Amino acid sequence: MTEPSRSDYRTISPSEAEQLVAGDSVRLIDVRTPGEFRDLGHIPGALLLPVDLIAVAVATLERQGKPLLVYCEHGMRSAHAAGLLARAGFTGVLNMAGGMSCWRGPRDHSPGDPFGPAGPSSWLIDNADLLPRGGTVLDLACGRGRHALLMASAGYSVRAVDSDPERVEALRLDARRLELPLEAELMDLESGTPDLGDATHDVILVFHYLHRPLFPSITRALRPGGLLLYETFTVDQALRGHPKNPDFLLQHGELARLVEPLRVERQRDGEFEQRMVASVAARRIAG
Repeated sequence: MTEPSRSDYRTISPSEAEQLVAGDSVRLIDVRTPGEFRDLGHIPGALLLPVDLIAVAVATLERQGKPLLVYCEHGMRSAHAAGLLARAGFTGVLNMAGGMSCWRGPRDHSPGDPFGPAGPSSWLIDNADLLPRGGTVLDLACGRGRHALLMASAGYSVRAVDSDPERVEALRLDARRLELPLEAELMDLESGTPDLGDATHDVILVFHYLHRPLFPSITRALRPGGLLLYETFTVDQALRGHPKNPDFLLQHGELARLVEPLRVERQRDGEFEQRMVASVAARRIAG
């Protein structure tokens, strides 16, 4: 994969932004908090992705298409977000000077969801208080790397593993562009006994992936006191469409049994982010 030349973002005035929005010429990203998005109003059609989650956009947003117009309340958080997106290889990134405090166009006060298709799983964010302040993270079946990029941007040393060579190479490129402590590794997790390490990781993440024979390797790879955050589809998801294969679907109550002997600290089962999932936060008991 050839790395394109980097492109800086460009700052434009609110009046310029209003013209672009009126002409449907840009994609909008609001990097404020959900409360600001709702209570102070947002530009109609904007995607909510708070600035502390913006690294996820590198993995979830299309590089092609309309330019991205990023804004916040006063133009400072959006400048940071626009700079990150530009460094990641997005072209034509725009930052709105002065933010919504200077916007004179229409406003929408509907609530926004930062955990939609462009954001991280709410299970990771809701359990951030359980994470160590630093350390090593293993992201299994990482896909394009939305959670791996987020954790690396927060200062964790991340090892991201997937079986798709294109996704792994794209993630490596993004990590180099953003100078993040992230190593992406090609690995078949379903052949033999993958080497995930022995008590080598402080945190392990698994989202929307299930291979039941892998659980002993997962628990072994956690350090004493280490945390596993796991979430994937239940049998109820088959009624929604994909996946339908029972090998990829959890029975209700099964996940807590699969992670034994880890201690389950939190769990949930139901509809989240428009998916039927079960989730656990489980810790390897020290000693």
